[in-house]
Amino acid sequence: MSEVTQRGRADPTVTGETLVEVKDLKKYYGGDGLLAPPPVKAVDGVNFTIQRGETLGLVGESGCGKTTLGRTLVQLETATEGSVEFDGTDVTELTGKQLKEWRRNAQIVFQDPESSLNDRMTIGEIVREPLDVHEVESPRERREKVKDLLAQVGLQPEHYYRYPHQFSGGQRQRIGIARALALEPEFVVLDEPVSALDTSVQAKILNLLEDLQEEFDLTYLFIAHDLAAVRHICDRVAVMYLGKIMEIGLTEELYTDPANPYTHSLLSAIPEPDPTIEKDRITLPGTPPSPRDPPTGCQFTTRCPAKIRPAQYDDLSAEAWNDIERFREVIRERDRIELSIANQIRRQIGTFSKFDDIDETVSDLFEGDDISPELREHIDQAAEYVKAGHAEQAREYMREQFDSTCDQQRPDLHSVSDTNRLSYCHRHADEYESVESVLGRQLDGE
Repeated sequence: MSEVTQRGRADPTVTGETLVEVKDLKKYYGGDGLLAPPPVKAVDGVNFTIQRGETLGLVGESGCGKTTLGRTLVQLETATEGSVEFDGTDVTELTGKQLKEWRRNAQIVFQDPESSLNDRMTIGEIVREPLDVHEVESPRERREKVKDLLAQVGLQPEHYYRYPHQFSGGQRQRIGIARALALEPEFVVLDEPVSALDTSVQAKILNLLEDLQEEFDLTYLFIAHDLAAVRHICDRVAVMYLGKIMEIGLTEELYTDPANPYTHSLLSAIPEPDPTIEKDRITLPGTPPSPRDPPTGCQFTTRCPAKIRPAQYDDLSAEAWNDIERFREVIRERDRIELSIANQIRRQIGTFSKFDDIDETVSDLFEGDDISPELREHIDQAAEYVKAGHAEQAREYMREQFDSTCDQQRPDLHSVSDTNRLSYCHRHADEYESVESVLGRQLDGE
């Protein structure tokens, strides 16, 4: 008997057949031309597979690249590099008639059930449009098929002649689902399909998606912020941050025993229904870096609670180290600001004063921190560079003093369980203290 997941279906990592294989996929925006700013690295070297018949969840903060990744898989976005193999065919190389034919096998349900439907078209026309484009069967047969689809997603055949504004949010999302299923695809990207709906409606849509998956033998990529919904519907989960997959594995295992520091922080944010239960919360400081200027090493290094420190700062308190990281973030943001011509001239003649408030930042950040005179000297030197209008020099100086392995090198994807769960973190290497140990000491206040 095959192994089963928490939803009672066969474990795809044991018995599954690969339907979608993503290899080193990248999607960048801009960056063309000598004077152009650096590109936005929305998806930056992603690798994973989706097994036939499974639901792979994709979670992460807003702006991490989830939607871009989903749109690239169905070729609504063109990949910058890498490949997306669908049943053995690299769909990133398809064009013209071949691409149009392949689109029958992959569809998408969009996040907003209102803006994704054309208010000038009836529901019947909206759902029938994919069938018209691909000239499936006769016009009469298309109409009948659409009415059958509407019934299958919980609507009535007479809704065929109504318009989107006459329906509730949940009904509009059912219409979007019917449109996605019109061509009988094998693979469907669900881009936050329930985030815009009330809680009671969300449950109905999730149950509908599960029923349709079983009936039509569908494979899903389920993109969501709602970690509870992901746990309910997904076989496996991929955790994404700043264009990179940080951890991927079986849902229940990942939720009960997370391996990556970012996964730990995400799961700690799930609300606890029972207010009497105390829960350790890992709060991430700052904001994600700009995808135009991601860290050279691990994408999570600027906010990671388990970041590897340079050896000379191992004894520094967690508060002081976190303040140094926040100070580096301030400098990084200053470096991104383009100076006006007037301020460039002031910088050249030594009268630049635009960023004199950096002294206030230093005072606010490090007041009360127990830091050595040598460490204070490094901070003051970086502040002087900023006050002189040379934020890039300050940034480089702080790199020289405080960079570690996490800042300088991209980690490998390490296997962290017997079920081929993978985590993207330097701390999984034997020479470093484990993620769980570091986070445990921090939560204990050590």
